[in-house]
Amino acid sequence: MSSDARATGEEPAEQEAIAALVAASPSLASCLHGIERAAASDSPVLLLGEGGTGRSALARALHRASPRRAGPLVEVDPGVVPPTLFEGELFGFAAGAFTGAERPSEGRVGRARGGTLVLDHVEELPLEAQPKLLRLVAERRYAPLGGRERAADVRFVALGAADLAQRVAHGAFRDDLYYRLDVLAFRLPPLRERRGDLEPICAFLLADLARRFGRPLPRLGERARRWMTDYAWPGNLRQVRNVLERALILAAGEELDPEPPEGAGEPRPRPLREVEREHVVRALAYARGHQARAAAILGISRKALWEKRRRLGIP
Repeated sequence: MSSDARATGEEPAEQEAIAALVAASPSLASCLHGIERAAASDSPVLLLGEGGTGRSALARALHRASPRRAGPLVEVDPGVVPPTLFEGELFGFAAGAFTGAERPSEGRVGRARGGTLVLDHVEELPLEAQPKLLRLVAERRYAPLGGRERAADVRFVALGAADLAQRVAHGAFRDDLYYRLDVLAFRLPPLRERRGDLEPICAFLLADLARRFGRPLPRLGERARRWMTDYAWPGNLRQVRNVLERALILAAGEELDPEPPEGAGEPRPRPLREVEREHVVRALAYARGHQARAAAILGISRKALWEKRRRLGIP
C-alpha cells in the first residue's frame, strides 16, 4: 500500500485489529497485549524482527488502537529514498530551498500531523540524518529545509531489523537514537520459532484472501499441511501469504494444494537435544545398562555420561 493511502486516513482491509492478530498468532499473545497497552501512550514504539514477520501490519494495528486513530498513518522508508533526498522527503522543504524546489513540500512529518509516522527499515537511515531524527523524536521539533522550525504533532513507530542492537555496537546506527526509540521495544520472532502459529495464521490469511477474491473459504490439502509444517519459511508471513494467494488463484476447487518451494521436501532437522538423548539411550541399551561400557561406546567418561543422563532426563 502506498504512503499516500496511509496519509489520507483510508483503512484498507489488511489493517486488522490487535485482537485479530492475537487470534492468528497465539504464541505472540503476551507481546501483542503489551503492544495494545503501549498504543494508548504517545511514546515511540520500536518493532524489531526479520522481514515478513508482520511488523508493518502490527504498526497499522497499533495506530488503529491508539488515540490518534482518526489521524493519518504515514510511512517513510529510508531504504528506498536516495540519501541526498531523504531529509527533504522526511522534513519537507521551502520553495527555493534548493535547485528544482519550485514549490514547497510539507514532507512526511507534516503529512502525519495528528497521526502516526512509521519509520520503516530504520536501520537504513543515513548516518548524517540520524541527529535530526533524534531531535525530532526527543523534542518533537524540526525544521523543513530552508524553512522555520516548527512543532511535530506525530507519534513515532520505528520498524527495525532484528540485529539493530548489533548495528549500534558496530557504529552503523547512533546509540542515542537507538535508546530514544527503544522506550517501548517489541521483538517479533520469525515463523520458524513459532511453528504452532502456522495453522491459525493460514486460516486467518485464507479467510482474508477468500474475501478479497470473492471465493468460498478454501481448505488446505493434507500434502500441503505436511510440507508447510516442516518448512522453515525464510520469508516468514509474507512468504506464506504469497504461497496461499498463488494457490488460491490457480485452484480449480475449494481444496488448495500449493507446490512447495525448493528445499521444502527435505525433512526438518531434529532438535540436537532430541538426537543426543536418543543416541545415549541406544548406547545404554546396547551396553545392557553398563555405565562404563556405554561411556566407552559414546567416547566420553563415566562422569560425563552421568551428567548427560541427568541433563537429558534419562533414568
